[in-house]
Order: sequence, then structure tokens, then C-alpha cells
Amino acid sequence: MAGRTGHDDEGIRTFPFPVDLSVGGVGMQVGPMGTDRAWHADAPLDRVHRIDFHVVLFFTHGPVRHMVDFAEYEATAGDVLWIRPGQVHRFSKSSEYRGTVLAMQPGFLPRAAVEATGLYRYDLPPLLRPDEARLAALRASLTHLQREYEDTATLPPTLHTSVLRHSLTAFLLRLAHLAASSAEAVRRQADTTFTLFRDAVERDFATNHSVSAYADALGYSRRTLVRAVRAATGETPKGFIDKRVVLEAKRLLAHTDLPIGRVGAAVGFPDPANFSKFFHQHTDMTPAAFRAELR
Repeated sequence: MAGRTGHDDEGIRTFPFPVDLSVGGVGMQVGPMGTDRAWHADAPLDRVHRIDFHVVLFFTHGPVRHMVDFAEYEATAGDVLWIRPGQVHRFSKSSEYRGTVLAMQPGFLPRAAVEATGLYRYDLPPLLRPDEARLAALRASLTHLQREYEDTATLPPTLHTSVLRHSLTAFLLRLAHLAASSAEAVRRQADTTFTLFRDAVERDFATNHSVSAYADALGYSRRTLVRAVRAATGETPKGFIDKRVVLEAKRLLAHTDLPIGRVGAAVGFPDPANFSKFFHQHTDMTPAAFRAELR
């Protein structure tokens, strides 16, 4: 495949939209996925790279593992993966990509359509899982778009391009609505996950400082818990646990006469030396110094 490639400041290769492969030279492509397809002849797609155009992968089989911005996503039949310009991604050598792929050059749609379809909403999740009704509607819309794309005989070129823009906009509006709905569902799930984690920490912080143990007890993967806590608080689950432990230790040091060793044991540190080290790491003070400062 012909086409110029570039490198960003981090040395990640960036590939341009392959105009020469488009039917009639239009700024979009739609067709079957295949192992023989690439953005550039010299570019193995299983290496990390960027593209300067939109790609939508509509899977009919799975599972398929695909990395986007260093997060691994696993897609299966009926799932949609939306990769936006500039995102770092990598195809999987061990996955068989089967389905339909849509590629779109920035600038192919007018500004109003770009804004309506949320083409540059990088906050939205790449992997989308439509329910049965939305999946049927997306399939019908994509099939119509592909038919219009391949039909270069019944309309003059300018009218053909105009029809493609309208058909593409209709498909992307459906996709954008799905993406926004998925993001809201993820947010609600993250809120629920964090609430359960927060309550568990409040109950067990004095005896349990392990993120994995909380994840197992709540029935979540460690990765899911990390995402939920970070979304809710901006910090890691471990940071959240440690902050709660430090708060309790400060309360006991400031408002009780318990020996420092007893304070440490009360927040999960049977060894006074380990407690002092932990407290100092998080406050830049020893427990004794903290207590003395408040009295």
C-alpha cells in the first residue's frame, strides 16, 4: 500500500488514510476485515502504531484481543471497536479479525455532522456492546452504507459522494448514541463498584490492606476495581485504603492515650516498626512527633 508515514515525538509510527484504496477516491472505506489488509506495506499491524483517521471494527466472530491506548480490549461477535485519530493501538497476532471495517478520513464529513456524531469524543469507551435491537439497527445501517459505497454506477461522482456522507452520518449517529449510552452505563457501574469498595474499606481497613483481597471479596477483577476507584477519586485503591488507615491512626494518636504500638495494632500493624515506617511515608512525621505536635 502506498502512502506517507510519520513518527511523533515518542517514535510511534503514524499512518495516513490510504486514499488510494478507496472506491472512487472518496474519504471513506468500508469492506470485510482481512489479514491481507494493512495501512502500509512496511507496517506490521501487530506493532504499536497510530492512525490519523477513524476506524470502526464491526465483529462477526470472536474473541478478538485488541490494544487501544495501552488498555487491552476483548471483543466478540456483535461488538464494535471505535478507534479515533491519534490513539495508539495494536492488532493481535493470535486473533482472527472477521467482520466489517469502516475507515473515515477526517474532513470527509461537514463540521455539523462531526459535532453531531461526536467524532472526537476521546472520553468515550472504544469497545461498544450493543444490545440486540441496537445491533440489528447498526447492521442494517452499515449494510446500507456499504452498498452505497460499492455502487459507483447509478449516480454521478459528486452525487455519489453526497449520498455517502448522508449514509455515513446516519450510521455514525447510531454509533455515537451507543457510545454515549455505554459511557453512562460504565459510569453507573463504576459508581456502584466504588461504593461497595468504599463500604468494604470502612468496615475492614483495620485488618485488610490488600487491594486484591477486596477485589476478590467483591467479585471484581483488580483492573475493574482500579478503574472504578480512579474514576471516583482520582487515586488508586491502594492509595484510598492507605489514606483511610492514616486517618484512623491520626485520630487515635490525637484523641487517645493509647501507646503507639497499640495504635499501630488497631489499624493493622502488629509490628510497631512497620507502623512507624508506614505512618512516616504518608505524613513525613513519626507517630510520636505527630502526637507531640498536637499536645
